[in-house]
Amino acid sequence: KFMKAKYIGILSLALLSIFGCDDNTGTLGMGMLPDSDGLSAHTASFDVTTYSVEAEQVFSKTSTGYIGRFTDPDFGYYESSFLSELNCTDDYTFPAVYKESADGTSGTGMMAGDTVVSVSLVLYYKSWFGDSLNACRMSVYELNDEWLNDRKTADNYRYTDFDITKYYDPNKLLGRKAYSAYDATIPDSVRNATDSYGNPIYYPYVAFRLDKEQYGNRILKLNREYQEGKNDYFKNAENFINNIFKGIYAKSDYGDGTILYIDRVDLQMQFRFHYVDEETGLALKKKSDDENGKAGEDSLYYSTATVFASTKEVVQANKFTNSDKLKDRLQETDWTYIKSPAGIFTEAVLPYDEIYKELANDTLNAVKLTFTNYHQKDNYEFSMSAPDNVLLIRKSDYKKFFTENQLPDNITSYTVAHNNIATNQYTFSNIARLVTSCIGIKNTAKAEAQKEAGSNWNEAEWEAKWTAENPDWDKVWLIPVSASYDTQETTLIGIQNDLKPSYAKLKGGTTGDKLKLEVTYTTFNK
Repeated sequence: KFMKAKYIGILSLALLSIFGCDDNTGTLGMGMLPDSDGLSAHTASFDVTTYSVEAEQVFSKTSTGYIGRFTDPDFGYYESSFLSELNCTDDYTFPAVYKESADGTSGTGMMAGDTVVSVSLVLYYKSWFGDSLNACRMSVYELNDEWLNDRKTADNYRYTDFDITKYYDPNKLLGRKAYSAYDATIPDSVRNATDSYGNPIYYPYVAFRLDKEQYGNRILKLNREYQEGKNDYFKNAENFINNIFKGIYAKSDYGDGTILYIDRVDLQMQFRFHYVDEETGLALKKKSDDENGKAGEDSLYYSTATVFASTKEVVQANKFTNSDKLKDRLQETDWTYIKSPAGIFTEAVLPYDEIYKELANDTLNAVKLTFTNYHQKDNYEFSMSAPDNVLLIRKSDYKKFFTENQLPDNITSYTVAHNNIATNQYTFSNIARLVTSCIGIKNTAKAEAQKEAGSNWNEAEWEAKWTAENPDWDKVWLIPVSASYDTQETTLIGIQNDLKPSYAKLKGGTTGDKLKLEVTYTTFNK
C-alpha cells in the first residue's frame, strides 16, 4: 500500500510536467510497481456504436414562439404553434379620465372620455426560416379554463409534445390573418427608417383587430373597479390571467414553407387624449378653424399603447408535430442524424467496460470523441444547415439538465460548436472525466455488492443485474442546442434545446463506419 501511494504521487508530478495541469485527467487504477519503472504515454482507440433515436419529449422553456409549417423532402413536414400568456405589471392602472376643477383653474388626468377607441393583438418577429414571400394564414384563439388548471404544473406544457387541443376552443376564434414573412406592402422608407442612434424603427408584425367591447372597454371597466377597491384582478399577473385574460394560442392554418420566430405578443389599445397645459393641467383649445374642428374645441390626439405583453415572467410554450417520415430516418443504420426542432438525437454507447479491462492499471489523460457529419448539399431552395452547437450528455441526465436549467459541467455534460470550415465535425477533445466518473459509479456499486454478498458473490449474476437495472449507464446523447452568452460574448450563461430547423447526417450507425474513442493514457514501463 505504501509503494502504491508513493507511485501515485510520482505519477501525478510526472503528469504535471508532461501534460500540464488538466482537471480532465482521471486514474482508473494502478498496480504494484517496482522503483525502477519509468513513465510513458500511449494511445488506444475503442469502437463506439451510435444510433438515431427519436427526440420525443423536448423541454421548451423559451421566450420565442414558433409558428408555421415547413416540409423537407428528407424528413417530411413539421408544424409549430405556440401559446402565450400576457403579463400584467403589479397594480396596473389605466390613465385617468380628464377632469377639470370646479373653478376652471386646473385639471387632472388626460383621457378624453372613459372608453377605448380600438384593440389589437400584435405578434412581432425579426426573423424566420424558409420562404419570405410564401402566402400563409394565422389563426389566434383565447385560452380556456382548462388552461388555468393545468398551467399550475409545468410538466403539462413545458415539453413540445403537450396536448394543445385541451386549452382552446376551435370555434372561439379571436382573429384570422393572411400574411407573408416579408410584407411587400411596407414601403422602403418605413422598412429602412432608423432612430437618432441608427437603430431600426420598423419591426415586422402580424396584427389582429379584436372586439373593442370585450377586450377593451370590459377590461377598462374592471380596472376602474380595481382602482376603487372592488376587485384584485390587476394586483399582479397571476390575478390578471386567472380573472381577465388567460392568454392566446396561435397556429398556422394555411401555407407551407415558412416558420416565423415570434419575439413578443402585445395587447395594444388605442385611446383618445387631451392636449394638456403642463402648468395648469387645463385642456388646450384649438386656436382657429381647420379640418380638425372649430376654434374653441378641445385639442385631442390619439395614442396606441401596449397595455399587456408576453414576457419571461409568464408562460410561453411551443407545440411541435413531425410527420411519420421522420421515423424512416431512424431506420437507417449506415449513419445517424441529429435533427431539430424536437426531431432526432444521436445516441452513442461508450465502451467503459473495455476501457477499464484494458487500462485499469493506467491513468487516463485525455479521451477524444469526434462526430463527423457528411457534406450537406443545398439541393433545395430552403435547405437546413447543420446545428451550430451540440450538447453531449449522459442519457440518464438529459431531462434534469434542461428542467433545472443547468450548464455543462465538463464531467457528465459538454458542449462544442460545429467546425463547419476546417473539419465539418463536432469534436469533444477531452471527456476523460465522463469516462472515469461512469466507470467509478459502476465499480463503487460492485464493491458494495461484493462486500454484502461475501462468499456468495457471483460476478456474472451481478453484471446481468447491473445491466438490467442501469440500461443507460454507458449511453450518451448528442443533442442540438442553442447557447446564450453574456453581453461580452465570453461567458456561457444558458443552454436550451435548439428549436430552429437544422440537421446533420453523421458518420457511424450500427452498420456504418464505427466512431472511435481515442484514449491517451500514461503507464509505467516494466
